Amino acid sequence: MTLHWVPATERTDLLADPVALAVPQVEGAEVAEIDPELADTAAFCERYGEPLGESANCVVVAARRGGETRYAACMILATMRVDVNGVVRRHLGARKASFAPMSDAVELTGMEYGGITPLGLPGDWPILVDTHVAEQPRVVIGSGVRRSKLAVSGAALAGLKGAEVLALSG
Repeated sequence: MTLHWVPATERTDLLADPVALAVPQVEGAEVAEIDPELADTAAFCERYGEPLGESANCVVVAARRGGETRYAACMILATMRVDVNGVVRRHLGARKASFAPMSDAVELTGMEYGGITPLGLPGDWPILVDTHVAEQPRVVIGSGVRRSKLAVSGAALAGLKGAEVLALSG
């Protein structure tokens, strides 16, 4: 099945509300409607013929220190794993870091699980973009909902407010 990519600003109905508000600031962002049952990266790539190495996942991390929990988003290629307990924990200055519970991630972002994206996240969240993602001329990411995907450049992700580029895979 072929995807029909259009400028994301023309189809904000395919985006979660916080993403629709943020997308005008992301140059060249495109959106394509997909089967929501195929939102998980591996299933999406297989069905729509998109390379896994050009898809990135947004992982929400809860970092704790002294009774305080801070959240961060990590952008990593679908072919790689985030080093949450090493690189991310140290970078955030946390005593403990882990994947945020699904219910917290959904509630705090206003996005659907399986569609969480760095566009439209709470303004105080750091966005940690892996160097491999930042180097991509085009990367497919979530749109805030399971029924569509966004395509943006890695440079656009690296340029988001609060974004920092670093090697996240350890």
